[in-house]
Amino acid sequence: MEHYMDLRNAEKKHIVPISDKFGGKDSVHNKELSFTNYYMEINGKPFMGISGECHYSRVHQEQWEDTILKMKMAGINIISTYIFWIHHEEKEGFFRFDGNRNVRKFIQLCAKHGMYVIVRIGPFDHGEVRNGGIPDWMYGKPFECRCTSEGFLHYTRILYRKLAKQFEGLYFKDGSPIIGTQIDNEYMHSAAPWELTSGSSNEWISGGTEGNVYMLALKKIAQEEGIVTPFYTCTGWGGAAAPAEDMLPLWGGYAFWPWIYYDYKGEHPATPEYIYRDNHNSAVTKTYNYDPTYEPESLPYACCEMGGGMACYYQYRFKLPFESVDAMANIKLASGCNFLGYYMFCGGSNPKGERTLFLNEGQCPKISYDYQAPIGEYGQVRPSYHRLRVLHTFMTNFSEQLCPLKTILPEGSQEIDPKDVDTLRYAVRTDGKSGFLFLNNFQDHVECKDKKSEKIVLALADREVVFDNLSMKAGEEAILPFGMDVEGYQLICAKAQPLSVIRTAEKTVYFFFAPNGMEGEYVWDSKGVKMVDGKEPQADTISVKVSDDRMSSYILEGEHGAVEIVTLTRKQSLDFYNLDIEGKKCAVLCNSPFIYDGTKISLESPGEGAETNLLLYPGKEIAQIGNCVSVKTVTEGIWSGIKVDWDKQKLESVAIETKQTGSARFTIKVPELTEEDKDVLLQISYKGDIGYLFEDGELLSDNFCNGDVWEIGLKEVLKTDRENLLTILITPLKADATVDVSSTMAGRTEQMKAAVAELYSVSLKTVKRASFILL
Repeated sequence: MEHYMDLRNAEKKHIVPISDKFGGKDSVHNKELSFTNYYMEINGKPFMGISGECHYSRVHQEQWEDTILKMKMAGINIISTYIFWIHHEEKEGFFRFDGNRNVRKFIQLCAKHGMYVIVRIGPFDHGEVRNGGIPDWMYGKPFECRCTSEGFLHYTRILYRKLAKQFEGLYFKDGSPIIGTQIDNEYMHSAAPWELTSGSSNEWISGGTEGNVYMLALKKIAQEEGIVTPFYTCTGWGGAAAPAEDMLPLWGGYAFWPWIYYDYKGEHPATPEYIYRDNHNSAVTKTYNYDPTYEPESLPYACCEMGGGMACYYQYRFKLPFESVDAMANIKLASGCNFLGYYMFCGGSNPKGERTLFLNEGQCPKISYDYQAPIGEYGQVRPSYHRLRVLHTFMTNFSEQLCPLKTILPEGSQEIDPKDVDTLRYAVRTDGKSGFLFLNNFQDHVECKDKKSEKIVLALADREVVFDNLSMKAGEEAILPFGMDVEGYQLICAKAQPLSVIRTAEKTVYFFFAPNGMEGEYVWDSKGVKMVDGKEPQADTISVKVSDDRMSSYILEGEHGAVEIVTLTRKQSLDFYNLDIEGKKCAVLCNSPFIYDGTKISLESPGEGAETNLLLYPGKEIAQIGNCVSVKTVTEGIWSGIKVDWDKQKLESVAIETKQTGSARFTIKVPELTEEDKDVLLQISYKGDIGYLFEDGELLSDNFCNGDVWEIGLKEVLKTDRENLLTILITPLKADATVDVSSTMAGRTEQMKAAVAELYSVSLKTVKRASFILL
């Protein structure tokens, strides 16, 4: 099917600086942070903010550095984190900043690795924490919470004062990472159950009534207590109080809504999240889930809660389709967002309380907050992690080209029915001469179809750009360039997505990849081109088709020197990284998760197979620290590096014996853990309602069964490394369960027609590690 967009009258975006309330200076590193009405800037240049939520108090502190580096490797440049009041002052007057609650140490590690931080300081956060994070004792005071009563503001001031002490010297102005502060969360939009009453009257705490007065009062207290950051934020959606002259409203979107099952029956609806919008256009003052109280073009359209995953609630269990995450990022980016934010990017585990053992919100697991996030509860790397890294690599490398471009939508695109999987979903960001074509072929809660032989014609002022024979696999998304300046050569259009550019003294290399189902093709203007792979151009335009099932490359030569174009397969794109090595950018292909701390590379064993290829361009000599794995030097085209052979036997999942001690109760013995292993994942496959793992009567982990394998990182949850006897309890799925109350002596018993609780298998999967330095 042919589609046509007239871009001949497209004008450049009107971009101006906004209030100096949104900005600050780092005198230590001579940096200035500022905002235009469209994007954030560092030293006057567009900065594509890519924020990922990670709750330090839900991550084992031994995993903090690994987690921060994994986020950085995925292209995250800002870590946002809720500070849950109840995690720090569960008992009135007794603040805890030890262990996993040591927020200062966490932010110092962010500083060590060059990550910016946004602190979300409450007092109300939500985050599926007990009472939304406000301690129980606050609800026994002679004043209401979440209002400007003297009492509530008094205790909020004490909280902020304690936090300011932890943040001392860690602000942007000090040359440190804290660039932003979120005040409260979803004020006048959302509340949380008052957990003291859960199971009886099921009361809810206040969502707030005082609007901007409350928000500004909290900001004033934060500043008075020393929490002074370049900008302050608030949540903008759902009619939440958003004093936009003083705080940057942040937006988001979720495609999986377990909360609706409080009173909703039936199948989950297909959501409108995967339809392109124009959310930075003052002529379009309202779109789906975006209804700002200010002119849309007066402030950047920025996000903090795009679904990086979603927790299973008791009433709604599901397996997250991991391609849903990068598809949403594609949608937001195309819709005018230059500041992406994921909730969550890293899962975790709720800490245990001192007065109340479990600090979770009632409809969620007591301990697990895995969230099916790109980085799992125990550091597992999910497919969404790799898919997002591809997108973030593009955003970071081409931010100066992308940030100023305006959104233009084809007619009627915002009215597409979410269940319509036949109509091609596309949008453009452009300045009228060049830009990017965005495509999305994912929709939640419906079965998507492959797209085949689509044609899109973009009419520009000086030519028509034709994307012909466009095909995409179901679930795929893509960003294709047109009118792109490649070192002086004109790329008219490409059916391949840009990734990165590496410039050396010898040559410049551009990296692209072919999206799933798309036959890669580049169309060049022949002006200035003398040779393409040694052949002279024979026409005004040059078409180069590339294979979609293997890596390929070709070289342009001419007036602007030599440029090599490398096209990866979609699978290879998921192994692509950029590293900064001593101030120089390097491209990496690696099929195992790894982190780089500026000194050494730490590899994790692959999820499948027993071989890891670690390839670099430009090449570097790689030396192993220790001799824990077999290493060979390899060269593939422009790439050079090493092939790592792991001990296959040590990587295979090993079944362990279970002993049944009750109808759905089992014991297992896990062997002694060793220092050489990064972790050992206990993998439990079962059918039932809820799974519980205990050690000596203490709950270590829990899981709402959704049909997926339940994984527990034993190095994080076990108290010792010695051999441990653990108990697995599965509560059953019940059919027609009732409570028999016929007794005249207050006897009550549960009756049911059927109960299902089955343990299919239990195994151990060892995660090995190996470290290398670059010479």
